[in-house]
Amino acid sequence: MCSPEEAALLRLEEVFSETLTRINSLVLQPLLTAAPDPSDSWGRECLRLLQQLQNSSQQLCKVTEESLQSLRERLHHPDSTGLESLLLLHSADRVLQVHMEYIDSYTSCVAVQAFQKAAKRRSEYWRSQWKELRQLLSGMSSEGSVGTALGQALRQPLTHHVQQYVLLLLRLGDTVGERDPTRELVVHAATLFGNLQSFMRQALDQALATQALWHTLSSRLRDVLCTPARRLLQDSQDSPVTVTPLRAERALLFDDALVLLQGNNVHTFDLKLMWVEPGQDGCTFHLLTPEEAFSFCSKDPEGQVAWQWKVTQAVCQALRGKKDFPVLGAGPEPSEPPTCRCGAYTFYAEGRFCQATYEGEWYWGRPHGKGTLKWPDGQNHVGDFCQGLEHGFGIRLVPQASEDKFDCYKCHWREGSMCGYGICEYSTNEVYKGYFQEGLRHGFGVLESAPQAPQPCKYTGHWERGQRSGYGIEEDSDRGERYIGMWQADQRHGPGVMVTQAGVCYQGTFQADKIVGPGILLSDDDSLYEGTFTRGLTLLGKGKVTFPNGITLEGSFSTGAGRGLHTQGVLDTAALPPDPSSTCKRQLGLGAFPVESRWQGVYGPFGDFIRAGCPGDLREALLGFHVQSSRELRKSQEYLCCERTHPEDCVGRMEDILEELLQHREPEALQQYLRKALSNSLHPLGKLLQTLMLTFQATYTGIGANKHLQGLAQEEVKQHARELWAAYRGLLQVALERKGQAPEEEEDAETRDLQVHGLVLPLVLPSFYSELFTLYLLLHEREDSLYSQGIANLSLFPDTKLLEFLDVQKHLWPLKDLTLTTNQRYSLVRDKCFLSATECLQKMITTVDPREKLEVLERTYGEIEATVSRVLGQEHKLPMDDLLPLLIYVVSRARIQHLGAEIHLIRDMMDPMHTGGLYDFLLTALESCYEHIQKDMKLHRLYGCWNSKEPW
Repeated sequence: MCSPEEAALLRLEEVFSETLTRINSLVLQPLLTAAPDPSDSWGRECLRLLQQLQNSSQQLCKVTEESLQSLRERLHHPDSTGLESLLLLHSADRVLQVHMEYIDSYTSCVAVQAFQKAAKRRSEYWRSQWKELRQLLSGMSSEGSVGTALGQALRQPLTHHVQQYVLLLLRLGDTVGERDPTRELVVHAATLFGNLQSFMRQALDQALATQALWHTLSSRLRDVLCTPARRLLQDSQDSPVTVTPLRAERALLFDDALVLLQGNNVHTFDLKLMWVEPGQDGCTFHLLTPEEAFSFCSKDPEGQVAWQWKVTQAVCQALRGKKDFPVLGAGPEPSEPPTCRCGAYTFYAEGRFCQATYEGEWYWGRPHGKGTLKWPDGQNHVGDFCQGLEHGFGIRLVPQASEDKFDCYKCHWREGSMCGYGICEYSTNEVYKGYFQEGLRHGFGVLESAPQAPQPCKYTGHWERGQRSGYGIEEDSDRGERYIGMWQADQRHGPGVMVTQAGVCYQGTFQADKIVGPGILLSDDDSLYEGTFTRGLTLLGKGKVTFPNGITLEGSFSTGAGRGLHTQGVLDTAALPPDPSSTCKRQLGLGAFPVESRWQGVYGPFGDFIRAGCPGDLREALLGFHVQSSRELRKSQEYLCCERTHPEDCVGRMEDILEELLQHREPEALQQYLRKALSNSLHPLGKLLQTLMLTFQATYTGIGANKHLQGLAQEEVKQHARELWAAYRGLLQVALERKGQAPEEEEDAETRDLQVHGLVLPLVLPSFYSELFTLYLLLHEREDSLYSQGIANLSLFPDTKLLEFLDVQKHLWPLKDLTLTTNQRYSLVRDKCFLSATECLQKMITTVDPREKLEVLERTYGEIEATVSRVLGQEHKLPMDDLLPLLIYVVSRARIQHLGAEIHLIRDMMDPMHTGGLYDFLLTALESCYEHIQKDMKLHRLYGCWNSKEPW
């Protein structure tokens, strides 16, 4: 059975529904027809407000009808329909929202006097409806204005209705038992509509205060400040304050902005970007905005408290984007605004940000965190900010004069300028990848033009304050030249090596981009010139030419247009042939560029990272990052994005790296750890190795693949191994320090060299092997050609003939291993003797590690000795005069290509600890075989220096 309170609610809703219908026909519809002239901007605004009010009224009618329907259903079917089915209870929040929207529309009309303005246009109509209006309203005076009466008609029924809601809901709550689940719904609805009463009173008071304010301002100020949604919260004429240093004559606190009036000047400050800080004296508080800081001083503490509280709550309300409910400063949300917040602001003060709009995160009045800066000229910056400046990773788009072209900077920034690693893609299609300092290229970097550029070139090396300076490599594809050497002020300056596509090499001194003083020139046919040159490597002045056959020409050289090369000097045809090592194998650059300082721009940032304690937030800035080049990115202002390692992951990942490093300090585990780290581009050691590979390729591939640079390349690889070991040691010390453990003792030079050559070099060599081995191939091409001819000659021999030719004693011939077919003789068998040793030696080319190559050689020797022992039926140690011919046989049958390059690379890169040991001895034996095969194979005695009869 339904309660009397529910029946009363039904009657209340029926009356209110009828009243709303009457208000719509009697007031709202005529108001819309009487709206001010829409050709006027304020007339259009009033019409919009009245239309909004009518829409809100219709929504109120709709929800009232739904509530009425739910009450009727409850009264007609009380047994099957519970109390919770009432719309007022199960959808109290929705009903409240509709009421609040109506109140907001109504108070907007009040604030700008929309009712009064509309009433003036149809004054006769409203006089004719005066009687009906008085019947609709209670306590209406006959002397009141039409506008006031219209406002009352649109407000009073709603006020009365809400008041009755609260009373009936409270009485209904008393009828519901304490344990009834619907009691909570009734109490909630009663509380909401009780709060709505307070909300309505405050909203009306603010609207009337705002309406009164507009009358006190000049028309110019009113046009600037007046908006329908704006509400006045505090006025310094009511509660006096002094504002310094602006010395404002009047301060107006609205719900969206603080306005300071100073003569004809209006200073408006967005509340979303305002920070409040209490003062020290109890009568003052401070306000901070993106470009201004000022203080409010009141005559007494009460005034200061009132102003500070209202400003603080207004800021909170503005940040929430909705009015506080039920009144300002009330509600479940925090009453203190956050110091970190998001917002948009356009800077007006002179400076770098003038006219730029910043949108993003703020902290105490300054851009701080993630954000976007946009300038009117199309320049954009997206990234991290700190204390008002670009700081951290950011992408800057700078428009160029040509249409739809931009320079795109993807860089790390520090205190407003590029600092650290960055990638810049220019509108000219040039790309720079490297380090910056104070906005200029500084440190190591690579600048490369587009392949289709009129003069394509690439520079890999060091920079100083935006100019090429220090050691660097420049490749000029148009001229077919590569310069390796020193730079100063963007010019070649100091010792340098020039390599051309034609195979010509020059080493000398440059000054201000010009060749000065003497130098040496090596041609592709191994002719050597020592003397002076022109910029185009043309012989000019005094010099000496040494031809490959030993003939020399010494004198003065000159060139003329169309006359070729002229010389006046002495031609010596009786000179002895030159030492091949002085011409064919002459190495350039050694000593001119100390290997320790050659790539300090690469090693340096890693050292800085370690000295800083490996902080995750500096990892990208110091060690670099990788992104795909994007032409679309350079053309677009809308999609500023960059796929790279997520910066938030860097700190955690660095912790994991250091933790794992501590767990792998034993020799075997350390080797596995270093192998994994060096192959991982996200590991600091892997990143360092990748950059070193880039410099190596820039120097020694393409035009730089020249045999006269092999010495430079070889010492560079060894230095990289030393630096990588030092980097590992640095990481280890940081890891120990973070764990509070004692640091490891400093290594002595001998221990360090053992670790570098025995552990690190074999791990890093594969990364440089292709380019390095190519240089060895070129350097030893002549000997390898003779060796190949010797192998071809020896391959014509059947096995027994070759063993006989090599003077291998017959009792050592493994004939019992041979299986003959019908009509086959021993003298015709080929490639069958010592087959296991031959196949073993062929595995030398399957690895790049010098130690593994030496291990293959050791196993080959073991296979030879095992075969001989099997033939003799007893264990047998071969003396050297027996071993050498057998080893020559195995080498000739293994047919390893470029064996000279292999041998020299092993010799240069093997661990010094093997010097004088078994591996050194075996390698020397292999070298002797290689030399013998190059010689005339008709010689029957091949003892050379091997005359020992003792086994070894």
